[in-house]
Amino acid sequence: MSIYRMPAVKAETGHRSHASIYNAIKVGLFTKPVPIGQRSVGWPSEEVQAINAARIAGKSEAEIRELVNRLHAKRAEMATV
Repeated sequence: MSIYRMPAVKAETGHRSHASIYNAIKVGLFTKPVPIGQRSVGWPSEEVQAINAARIAGKSEAEIRELVNRLHAKRAEMATV
């Protein structure tokens, strides 16, 4: 598993700005970042790829929100193991 920093996330998703990613997070269409340092965050590569695959497959925003919720739940499960 890799952790993507913001430039890689923008390149992978096609978002053009930090703001567009954080707006997608705000409306539930993208996962929240994970802390990787005192002042840095990133996104698990598998999550970015799963969201991209859902978009490519033509999933609706409601389906992508459900995916994002499942991805966040999976993180929580991993933290308890």
